[in-house]
Amino acid sequence: MAAGFLSSSFSLYNSGYYTPRNSRGDGNTNASVTFNFRKRSLTCFSSKNRPSFVDQILDYIEGGPKLRKWYGAPDRLPKDGSVLEEDDKFSEEDEVRDAVLVTDGDNDIGQMIILSLVVKRTRVKALVKDKRSAVEAFGSYVEPMAGDTNDRSFQKKALRGVRAIICPNEGFLSQVESLKGVEHVIVLSQLSVYNGTGGIQALMNSKARKLAEQDESIVMASGVPYTVIRAGLLQNTPGGKQGFSFKQGSAAQGRLSKEDAAFICMEVLDVVPQRRLVFEVVNGEEKVSDWKECFAMLMEKAEQQHQ
Repeated sequence: MAAGFLSSSFSLYNSGYYTPRNSRGDGNTNASVTFNFRKRSLTCFSSKNRPSFVDQILDYIEGGPKLRKWYGAPDRLPKDGSVLEEDDKFSEEDEVRDAVLVTDGDNDIGQMIILSLVVKRTRVKALVKDKRSAVEAFGSYVEPMAGDTNDRSFQKKALRGVRAIICPNEGFLSQVESLKGVEHVIVLSQLSVYNGTGGIQALMNSKARKLAEQDESIVMASGVPYTVIRAGLLQNTPGGKQGFSFKQGSAAQGRLSKEDAAFICMEVLDVVPQRRLVFEVVNGEEKVSDWKECFAMLMEKAEQQHQ
């Protein structure tokens, strides 16, 4: 697996998190399975009585024919690892918008989101720095896009066929000319964290803070339904171990597991607000049993604040 893709120890958990559709069993998560792939490892937790998440990940990493059948991917990639370019002669009127674009396929959270989307049999497009490395890492079930995001023709190609955008890092939306046709934009924002720092740390974060401010402003003015998740300081800690807190002002001082952040991005993907959903979240004491209900309450609260 190419350097820069998939962290050396990537933990996925099945206590309602990253659970593949049509999974079977009693929901126990005691068994731990680790496998190595090109000197990297994925650590997953599964029940003894049901197909493990590892088996499903191996299916697509090793080019499983069952996944090729549902995804419609070619049996083999070109020998040079390249991906066939789309036909530029394309009618926007005829396009089917069924893809989810992940705007940073190089960072940890972006990769967790991509893997979860693949397991859910979602068409995935991902912005990456190295297309060949992305192909080696994710196989033929992700459409990697490498290019200059300031270039309008590249933007158009990246957004072609996209129904939703997940931004696990700041900087993409501030460069986009148009979000026409997109049905939902999800922004994982560290703006509250940046605004809560001072001194040297504030100087170090100044560029990222500016990009985060621009991203939020642009998506709010776009007219596209959007969700802004203002997370606490993102941490490399196991997800699914703690509860949450959604209190206003918590993100500036609190912390959030990256795995929990990726999970929340996935849960909110199909909860499309009529206009907006903006909330803060950190790890805390509150247990969430029904995320759709949780988001509905946060949405109602956000609408009341804007009245």
